[in-house]
Amino acid sequence: MRKVITLILLLCAAYLSADSKDNMKINISITSSSGNHTIAATLADNSSAKAFAELLSNGPVTIDMQDYGNFEKVGDLPSSLPRNDTSVITEPGDIILYQGNKITIYYNTNSWSFTRLGKVEGVTPAELKKILGKGNVTAVFKLAK
Repeated sequence: MRKVITLILLLCAAYLSADSKDNMKINISITSSSGNHTIAATLADNSSAKAFAELLSNGPVTIDMQDYGNFEKVGDLPSSLPRNDTSVITEPGDIILYQGNKITIYYNTNSWSFTRLGKVEGVTPAELKKILGKGNVTAVFKLAK
């Protein structure tokens, strides 16, 4: 009986450990025309998001982002990430890998073949659009503690 309980406890610990890795959190500090803001996001469960988390494990990554099409902010990553492109209809708050070497934060919708990296949490689409402001922004991505 003791061995069965030990096995169950080990399986539960492995499950909880795997679950916490699947829900990796990041913080994004944004400097825009509307000021300085920090937003939280959860990374997706794919090899691209895991590679992005690995990049962030070396320290924060600062990206200068430009407005594109009045629906997203986009900027160049310091290195390419593996792609897992699928046909996606974005929503406000989606964090997307584009062409393997660009990261975008959507504040409106779009559809294309993209790789989902994550999703901003805790802000409405209107709040996100205000946070991202008009024109260029600087975004600092880092792993949440």
